Amino acid sequence: MTESLSAAEHARRMTVYVREGMQRAQRIGNRGPVRFDAHGNIHPDIVDAYWQHGFYVFEGVLRQAEIEELRRDVLHILERAPVAPGATVDAEGNPAVGIDMQRNPYAFAKPLADPWGGTDASSGRHPSKMAAPVPDGNVPDHVVLIIAGMCQLMESGLRVYGHPELLAIAEAINGPDFVPYNDAIFIKQPGLGSSVAWHQDGVTHWHSPNWDEGIHGVNFQAQLNKTTAHSCLWVVPGTHKLGKVDIAAMVERNGGSDRLPDAIPLYCEAGDVTIVNRQTLHASFANTSSDFRISVSWGFHRRAAVLGQHGHLMQPPHVVYDDEFVDKRADVIAVAIDARSQLYTDETPFVYQPRRDTADQYRWNPETFDKVIRDYNTRDIAI
Repeated sequence: MTESLSAAEHARRMTVYVREGMQRAQRIGNRGPVRFDAHGNIHPDIVDAYWQHGFYVFEGVLRQAEIEELRRDVLHILERAPVAPGATVDAEGNPAVGIDMQRNPYAFAKPLADPWGGTDASSGRHPSKMAAPVPDGNVPDHVVLIIAGMCQLMESGLRVYGHPELLAIAEAINGPDFVPYNDAIFIKQPGLGSSVAWHQDGVTHWHSPNWDEGIHGVNFQAQLNKTTAHSCLWVVPGTHKLGKVDIAAMVERNGGSDRLPDAIPLYCEAGDVTIVNRQTLHASFANTSSDFRISVSWGFHRRAAVLGQHGHLMQPPHVVYDDEFVDKRADVIAVAIDARSQLYTDETPFVYQPRRDTADQYRWNPETFDKVIRDYNTRDIAI
């Protein structure tokens, strides 16, 4: 989409689209609290609904104190972020938080812009541009869109990574030997937050003889603020079953508009957590609303799907996801479980089956921080 429009006009058009999208979303439903069956497993109705539509919205997962801690920690990092792309100091001239990490944790974008649509970024998986309205008033040249490395940057991020109900969901979808994908905190400031163009996350297995509707894994996204349909993630239900879809053709059939007619918004209250199949077509629009969206995102793969694959999205192409590479990244799960259990003593910790007999080796302490958590995201996995 190349049409130039003001932020106010974009917001007006989104109002109509939001009303229609909310109607579609409410017809589907596919949301509710985490529920278990009599055997302590995620209720099969939830799992079936996820596989039918390619997403689910879990309501009220995070307790209020955890929401507030996560929000406080994210806002602190945002305040101490580099002042611009390539900078190493914050607005006060002090070294930016996380700037000493081996992998730069910050991704910037121009306000209300589409940084990836129509480019070769991420193996060209964002083939069509989103609307990029002109911001109102004086705005910064760039804003932070993504903060990566949450398990190192903030203990609250490590603890939410070890949430027992969410890990049980990952196990129900990917099996007991599930392994990590990556993590990213999405920042969508009101009147500034840029878009993320329509895409499917997977790049590796589209033509694999073993392809199925779950082979590229699942994403989790915890909302730290109320996210309305004006600012939240949108998905096209059922597209995870279709293989690699022709996104550019879909946009062209829609008259060049990024407001795809079958999409629905994953609107949430603070503390809700969405899961989205990585093959489900999804996007988020430029945030011309008054919402401040902070979404803490992370994901998981089937171990069998990643073993033997190459770097693709997160690593140089020569990197092979062998057992050693995968195991080192999966160690973060075990440490996260223990870190959470040290604070939330009223919870029953999740038992991660691949570390069931060695859990004592992954206690959360300074030694395991240096051994497992420091620069863990240099071993992120993506297929």
